[in-house]
Amino acid sequence: MASDLSRSGSTGSISPTGLTGRLGTGSIVFMVIAAAAPLTVIGGNVPLAVGNGPGAGAPVGFALASLILLVFAVGFVTMTPHVPEAGAFYAYATRGLGDRVGVGTAGVALVAYTAVQVGVYGYLGWAVDSTVRSFGGPHIPWWASALAVAGLVAFLGYRHIDLSSKVLGVALVLEIGVMVAVDAAVFARGGAHGVNVESFTPHAVFSGPLGIAVLFALTGFIGFEATAVFRDEARVPERTIPRATYLAVVIIGVFYTVSCWALVLAAGVDDATTVARHTLDGDGNMLMDIARTYVGTTLRDLMQLLLLTSLFACVLSFHNVIARYTFTLAGKGLMPAAAGRVHERHRSPYVSSLAQTVTAVLLIAVCALGQLDPLVGVFGSLAGVATVGMVLLMLTTSVAVVTFFVRNPQLAPGKLWQTRIAPVLAVFGLLTGLWLVLSNFTLVTGGSTGISVFLAVVPFAAFVAGLVRGPGKP
Repeated sequence: MASDLSRSGSTGSISPTGLTGRLGTGSIVFMVIAAAAPLTVIGGNVPLAVGNGPGAGAPVGFALASLILLVFAVGFVTMTPHVPEAGAFYAYATRGLGDRVGVGTAGVALVAYTAVQVGVYGYLGWAVDSTVRSFGGPHIPWWASALAVAGLVAFLGYRHIDLSSKVLGVALVLEIGVMVAVDAAVFARGGAHGVNVESFTPHAVFSGPLGIAVLFALTGFIGFEATAVFRDEARVPERTIPRATYLAVVIIGVFYTVSCWALVLAAGVDDATTVARHTLDGDGNMLMDIARTYVGTTLRDLMQLLLLTSLFACVLSFHNVIARYTFTLAGKGLMPAAAGRVHERHRSPYVSSLAQTVTAVLLIAVCALGQLDPLVGVFGSLAGVATVGMVLLMLTTSVAVVTFFVRNPQLAPGKLWQTRIAPVLAVFGLLTGLWLVLSNFTLVTGGSTGISVFLAVVPFAAFVAGLVRGPGKP
């Protein structure tokens, strides 16, 4: 290791891995929600869910996705005390299904989170250029902004985790605050035709493919497992991780559902699909246009800027998650030993952080040299890979929970709901979600059928490669 791990850090007691932290429930919830990039989801995923899905019934898709993840969280949280190490889905799969499946799960996680991070860099580069030009500035190549932000992320990721949590907390409060202001204004003014619950009626819900709304809602939850990734840096992980998990799912789910409902009301139940499709065609911007109408130009302009902080918070959060995955795998002999080093002063996995920065920069460069469109070619395609990986990760984890408690019933006596019923329901819910994602995959990637099939196979290939690779030697 790069430091004497018997020495106390200035920011908290040192875990067996050498990482330190005093992250409470709130700090971890901030980082999970930041990874979800709520303002980005409302501005991007909601128009997709409304325009290509059931129109006014789209809020139900977000509610159903939230319910699936909440049921998943029951088994995930119940098993948490019996998984005494970081690594999240990797650690749970290893504990319940064995080392080989665990390594396969780790491969999926690294692919999924690297893909979504680089995808968001593409979205961020596009958004910076769009924002600068909207204020009369020059055109800025997307990759230039992405590389500049990657440098700032590298600086924060190299330092102690508490610094990143503070930065993410500020960015998150601002972006949620401005969206809550828009929601409140819509409900206060009664939307286009008065506040109603038409979105939650069978007529609206089944007026189009509800599965499309569920699909884009699930995409908005990517980063959910970060509650357990920060176990070694949590103040009291046995209490902090379960609380953070439930809070993250509930807050994200309610925020998405209510905000989607508010946008439908603002556009008008009968006109919501048309307004959303104008956004998809590039003839408007559902979120920004509604913000201008209901809260004014000044707040709309602020929202444009906060979209950039939302995207920045997202890439920073994913950077921290991937760095800690790599750090954990290095301790298991699955990555070069250097990746398991801890910085003497910052108590951070600094080598893993630097390696993640190099990986991101190289992939950004490849996308730029390939002249890929930052939204469709970079964000759309890589977010698609991440969505398949995310659902596959949760599905494997749910199976691991059931298997673990079947083999060890004495560890949770009398908890049939938590150890059997909820995880099995989660398996069926996630299988349905995976089918929805794969059957509508071209809508996620924005590419051809051939390209979409290739991208969809990548997470499964990573899982198989991990199974073949097998456990390392710590």
